[in-house]
Amino acid sequence: MIGIADIEAAADRAKGVVRRTPLLSSPFLDDIAGRRVFLKPEVLQHTGSFKFRGGWSALSVMDADTRARGVVAFSSGNHAQGVALAAKMHGVPAVILMPADAPVLKIENTRALGAEVVLYDRAGGESREEMGEALRVERGLTLVKPYDEPMVIAGQGTCGLEIAEQAAEHGVTHATVLTCCGGGGLTAGIATALAARAPDMVVRPVEPEGFDDVARSLATGGIEANNGPEVGLCDAILTRAPGQITFPIMAARCGPGLVVTEEEAKSAMRHAANRLKLVVEPGGAVALAAALFHGDALADGPVIATLSGGNVDPELFARIMAEP
Repeated sequence: MIGIADIEAAADRAKGVVRRTPLLSSPFLDDIAGRRVFLKPEVLQHTGSFKFRGGWSALSVMDADTRARGVVAFSSGNHAQGVALAAKMHGVPAVILMPADAPVLKIENTRALGAEVVLYDRAGGESREEMGEALRVERGLTLVKPYDEPMVIAGQGTCGLEIAEQAAEHGVTHATVLTCCGGGGLTAGIATALAARAPDMVVRPVEPEGFDDVARSLATGGIEANNGPEVGLCDAILTRAPGQITFPIMAARCGPGLVVTEEEAKSAMRHAANRLKLVVEPGGAVALAAALFHGDALADGPVIATLSGGNVDPELFARIMAEP
């Protein structure tokens, strides 16, 4: 397991590069939830998601010769952009494998950041892991995994350090912290940071309906997988199973998982736009959805929810905003 020293070292490497996102609140959201709700808007991070934290952490810790040969990553879009920007800032090549059905905005942004994008058929069952390994061997690249990588987890944990500090500024030391969860990198990182810096906060991962592998894994004590292709509205957090590294961390440091519907995620998106003036993608809104609509499953007291990403295609966002 990574420790607080790894996260603090990642925070030192991030100084002057990674944005310190604020901790926001809204009386309107408090009224809906029936409690104090704070939001950590990683939509305001570079590349529009928390993933830049992990990408920068992973590349910044590499020795110069390894980094200069370039990196390869696979992602539906947010990790892709985070690694692409980190590589660009270091002046090294990046090859990113992305599903052909990923949001167009994410594909275009990754290319615009200078990365070579290789598309694969996710729905048809092509393996991004096999393709990534082949490229790594062929070109001498270093693979930067999207969540099951210690230095990526350490980078995501810097978000947890900020939550602990900012919540204390609001007089909050006891809270439920809801994280948007796919493979568990953000959740594991935040949970590790809070265990050391705010031990009275309980981290609970949130997933979309039909992709509740983390919730089921935490309930059974072993890694559970989803069936079928990783395709759905909340594309940013659709994974087959929690990671071999992230799951033990979550099992040791998190409370039970929560599951929200796509309709609840869309409603949370509308509330974030109307009340906070923030654009949030569906997968980035599930933690807010749990805070607003699943209060009966939460302990009493304040809630802190991550808004983990805002990279949603404009057409989809417009359709969701227009729904009643």
